[in-house]
Amino acid sequence: MSKTWFITGAGRGIGAEIARAALASGDKVVVTGRNLEQLSSAYAAHGDRVLCLALDVAQERDTVVAAQAAVARFGGIDVLVNNAGYGQLGLFEEVASADVEQQFRTNVFGLMHVTRAILPTMRRQRRGHILNLSSIGGFVGFQASSIYCAAKFAVEGFSESLALEVARFNVKVTVVEPGFFRTDFLDKSSVRYGSQTVGDYADAGGASYEDYNHKQPGDPAKLGQVIVQLAGMDEPPLHFLAGSDAVACATDAFKRRTQEVQRHAALSVTTDI
Repeated sequence: MSKTWFITGAGRGIGAEIARAALASGDKVVVTGRNLEQLSSAYAAHGDRVLCLALDVAQERDTVVAAQAAVARFGGIDVLVNNAGYGQLGLFEEVASADVEQQFRTNVFGLMHVTRAILPTMRRQRRGHILNLSSIGGFVGFQASSIYCAAKFAVEGFSESLALEVARFNVKVTVVEPGFFRTDFLDKSSVRYGSQTVGDYADAGGASYEDYNHKQPGDPAKLGQVIVQLAGMDEPPLHFLAGSDAVACATDAFKRRTQEVQRHAALSVTTDI
């Protein structure tokens, strides 16, 4: 059965690959992004199976208008992919407060705006699947990524709790945790670093990821195809790791966390009445 997708940040990178994979499977797709001209050019060959909409997810009213346009065109929305976002990297003290707030406006509040705009349609349908793009930085911290990781940790907590709330409507939630994928995420046109300098951090290693750009192991086209497979599952996972590096990172992180819990369990339980 053909599905209708609503994908944010579909102009390039992982979002574009998800859209292409969905179209290749015969589905209809609403592609959104800041640059309508770029979208229209990229998807011109797909005719009336694609609806291109300009959307800044940080503008809540615009997300409502986009959701209404999608439903008016295709009659409903089966799959929502919250992919729009960018990386605010850099050491915490070197990232200005305004940049911290902008990261959350886009990566967290923007994701929530779109979800809030789409959920009424899924509730009425009594079906739907929401896929939120997180990161390995959503379950483990990295140096020079404190703000980005904080935002992705927020996406993880939101997704887990939302899944419990909407299960009664047959709406599924999957939080996707990619490792490093070979997109333009680390390009200067996308990633942002701290705008301030604190001398005490002059010798901090790992403060920039520029040397890793376009050397990442993940293939975004393959991830797009996997996302389509997830959307076709009757019982999709709540968490999905993408990439061998993500699997290795999660295995190590959860092992360390388990050991930490066990090491201090005797002290932890002393706080009970």
